[in-house]
Amino acid sequence: MYGLIDCNNFYASCERVFNPALRNRPIIVLSNNDGCVIARSNEAKALGIKMGVPYYQVKDIVKQHGVFTFSSNYTLYGDMSHRVMSLIRNAVPHIEIYSIDECFVGLSGVSNLPVFCQDLTQKVSKGTGIPLSMGVASTKTLAKVASKFAKKYKAYHGVCIIDTEAKREKALQMTPIEDVWGIGRRLRKQMEYFGVKTAYDFTLKSESWVRKEFSVTGLRTWKELRGLACIDFEAGNKKKSITTSRSFSKSITRFQELYEAVANFTDACARKLREQESKAGSLLVYIVTNSHREDLPQYHNSASIKLPVPSSDPSEMVKYAKQLLQNIYREGYDYKKAGVLVYDIASEGVQTHLFDTIDRSKQARLLKVIDSIKNKAGDDSISLVIQGPRKIRDFVNKEYVSKHFSTNINEIIEIKV
Repeated sequence: MYGLIDCNNFYASCERVFNPALRNRPIIVLSNNDGCVIARSNEAKALGIKMGVPYYQVKDIVKQHGVFTFSSNYTLYGDMSHRVMSLIRNAVPHIEIYSIDECFVGLSGVSNLPVFCQDLTQKVSKGTGIPLSMGVASTKTLAKVASKFAKKYKAYHGVCIIDTEAKREKALQMTPIEDVWGIGRRLRKQMEYFGVKTAYDFTLKSESWVRKEFSVTGLRTWKELRGLACIDFEAGNKKKSITTSRSFSKSITRFQELYEAVANFTDACARKLREQESKAGSLLVYIVTNSHREDLPQYHNSASIKLPVPSSDPSEMVKYAKQLLQNIYREGYDYKKAGVLVYDIASEGVQTHLFDTIDRSKQARLLKVIDSIKNKAGDDSISLVIQGPRKIRDFVNKEYVSKHFSTNINEIIEIKV
């Protein structure tokens, strides 16, 4: 059996953990530069606030109903996610982190599933303050379906288990085809053209028809919905590529300022590489002007390079990032966004270049010390000179950002008695 554990309204829930006064109050979380709504509490959803709507369009609703508004605080959300996943990891045989607020778990050998799952969700919720929902079924896709019912219907008490044929058929009959993992809105019109409106309708189609119309990927989903597991746990949860990018609160024109931003993005990518004990073989830098400003000249470009030796050292990677930025930077443009992508990711211990002049073992020891300092004193405690006094968060507008309660000792929660 597979389980899909999902943190309910995760970003909003993270804000509530450190501010109990927010319980049962409407909350929205905004994207970078406070542009759009990217997360809502149930109370905010009930007010009709849609996902992805520009913030300026809902300001009247926010003011009228006293909706609490927060800028995205990914440092806080990432740390809370780590806490949730750590507790789950200690309790289950297998775990595969699917996103910041979701993970698949293996439940083979677990006896008395209902009790185990209820105990697990309650333990993690009590330990972190984050409410959870859990769907359990014989395949990952069915577990996804079950998790939606666990979240939607209070009678399940946070856990829905599809363990009989009757339950499977009823759940699929109540699941719109666009809500199926792997199908979504992208294939909805094509499905509806063939009379497929629910997940159950899809399972009634023949295997040959599904293969013909939706290829191997669609066939795999079809089999999963029929109870045949085709998607096993991935070997490790390491990312195959890592991106750090931001839209700037104010346009940037000068090369040095743009380079400062790119250096910060490169450092963030390098840190993520080290966290998953891997190195990148290639690096890409891109810059973009503001496409919404038709009164300004437009320009966008990118450049990439294959590193001589795969690396996760920011001091080394930033040198190549500067070369790439110099190749694509053009004067006379207002740049609104920049980003760094690292890919061709491999595990640590890869073969170095024959003529490599860097002492890799010494480099690894130094990076270990740097990470240790950052873990204790915060990400801002040590950085490259080129990164300047500003950090990634300083390049975007976050008017309503909350504190880094769990990662910065200077912003630890205050209790008044």
